[in-house]
Amino acid sequence: MDTIAAIRKDYKLQSFSEKEALTDPFTQFGKWWKEALDAGVDEVNAMTLATASADGMPDGRIVLLKGFDDKGFTFFTNYHSSKGQQLLENPRACLVFFWKELERQIRISGLVAPVSEQESDEYFNSRPEGSRIGAWASPQSEVIGGRVWLEENEQKFREEFSDGKISRPPHWGGYRTTPTRIEFWQGRPNRLHDRILYSLQKTGSWKIERLAP
Repeated sequence: MDTIAAIRKDYKLQSFSEKEALTDPFTQFGKWWKEALDAGVDEVNAMTLATASADGMPDGRIVLLKGFDDKGFTFFTNYHSSKGQQLLENPRACLVFFWKELERQIRISGLVAPVSEQESDEYFNSRPEGSRIGAWASPQSEVIGGRVWLEENEQKFREEFSDGKISRPPHWGGYRTTPTRIEFWQGRPNRLHDRILYSLQKTGSWKIERLAP
């Protein structure tokens, strides 16, 4: 425990102030996103997706961001998975990015809804063949008999789609998180970090405030 407690890093690469914050959080995200790409951040689109069931039990996992615009932030998954069931019961989520190379974190909280079938089809058809087969082969989050069962199921669907025409499973598609809060966190020395929060107002505008670290 002493060794774990001694692990720490002092952040000192950059700062982030209210004066620097752009008026629109999506534009601000786009700016930080480009800087993360330019910096070569590893797995830059990896984010924690936090959900909760109807009874309030929280859950979390890493998923991949597949798109963002002024409508929200999009990811894709199996609708019958644990996260799919939780989003059906409680259509709210929090997305968290941590870009350690830039000492930055972004938290996005809001409402979640499925994207259109057309959008799901377009993304599904852009995936590698193996990933498309996998969407059919894996009953995500369900208990299975073992690795052999999964591999045999994959082979079954490879044979079924041997003509290369792999349709999107009806249980697979995208979700969009429409934010009501976005927080930009910049690591600073002595744990006195910069935290700038955008909160959506009833008028549709965004309120910008600084939070204590």
